[in-house]
Amino acid sequence: MPGAGTRPGTTVAEPAPARLLDLSRLVSRADRLPTGIDRVELAYLRELLAETVPLFGLVRTAWGYLLLDRNGCQALLDRATGQASWGRPDLLSRLRRGLGPQRQRAESDLRRVAVARCLPSRLASMLSRHLDRGTTYINVGHANLTEKTLFCVKQSLEGRIVVMVHDTIPLDYPHYQRPGTVERFRAMLNRVQRYATLILCNSACTRADVTRHMTPRGTVPDMLVAWLGVEDLTPDPDVRLPPGFDENRPCFITIGTIEPRKNHMFLLDLWTDMVTEMRPEKMPQLLICGARGWNNADVFARLDSDPMMGLHVFEMPGLSDGQIAALLLRMNGALFPSHAEGFGLPPAEALSLGVPVICNSLDIYIEILGHNPVYASVRDSYLWRQETERLAHSQNTGQITGKKFQPPTWRAHFNTVLSSL
Repeated sequence: MPGAGTRPGTTVAEPAPARLLDLSRLVSRADRLPTGIDRVELAYLRELLAETVPLFGLVRTAWGYLLLDRNGCQALLDRATGQASWGRPDLLSRLRRGLGPQRQRAESDLRRVAVARCLPSRLASMLSRHLDRGTTYINVGHANLTEKTLFCVKQSLEGRIVVMVHDTIPLDYPHYQRPGTVERFRAMLNRVQRYATLILCNSACTRADVTRHMTPRGTVPDMLVAWLGVEDLTPDPDVRLPPGFDENRPCFITIGTIEPRKNHMFLLDLWTDMVTEMRPEKMPQLLICGARGWNNADVFARLDSDPMMGLHVFEMPGLSDGQIAALLLRMNGALFPSHAEGFGLPPAEALSLGVPVICNSLDIYIEILGHNPVYASVRDSYLWRQETERLAHSQNTGQITGKKFQPPTWRAHFNTVLSSL
């Protein structure tokens, strides 16, 4: 029993360590529509803002580093999602060459709300002054994973370093990459192996790929698989179809940056074959939705000069998620002949809306999408044409019959991840 004048001891739960979310990617891409990885960083920002655990944001800008508190993180979310507008660029942004107007405004706004800022050489000092030891650093954007950032975070915070690796495509398919990408990615992955205490993988396929690349170099950090969430898309009723589009003819859509691994040339060749054998009024149409990327001069030339353009094939860049959703609901199907993918959000989103999907038989598609799409190897153009024409003439236009695809959710993702932090 306790002695006189004492009370039974009580156990007080240790407060959860603060979280430092790297938001450099969102800020660096403030002038672009969000891609898949951008949307992951946004999802983490939303979720961690909704948690009670203290949250800070780290942003690498053109002039150095900014530290945001919860209010600063909320201000960034509001602006990145269009709930608020970016302000006027300050003098520092106007003096920095090479910054686009939107990024000038973004960095200026965040300087105005930051709780601290520093030149690159003072990063460790800034983190030590403002954050408690044990703070967990989280980077899900493949950005700012530099030697300086990781070293300073480890030295100053002595907390966990959690990094998401979305894929190893630059190492596995170097011939699809821009000059210098492979070397930069390999160096980044080596730094992640040395510094990370936990690697988040968006799929079992990615975990296997990361393990394969890291094992020859030594100890592999702990890894956790958590599928990404597929968001409910709200169709935008104001989406406009391009001039020359015939609403009485069947139509298909493909979604993604026009880069070599997305294999747009395969679809252009497929449409060319159909044009030579089908009457124009029966010919299906194709919407190519995505910005032009890199290393794809032959495809760009086709898009600029092919007689099918504006008649059977239409290029539609710069669409919002809501506009894409509205188009999907009008389609006979969505086509994805990619040579490689990191996860495959567009086909998952199409399936979740009830739109039939034909895609290349990639392991990542099979893992995430299960039996729901039609799988057709891009080595079998006859099968692609057969399945495309079947959907074009189906009586169930634009809708999958039977049980609807249940996509992975962000709630399930964060239940897995946050329980491990």
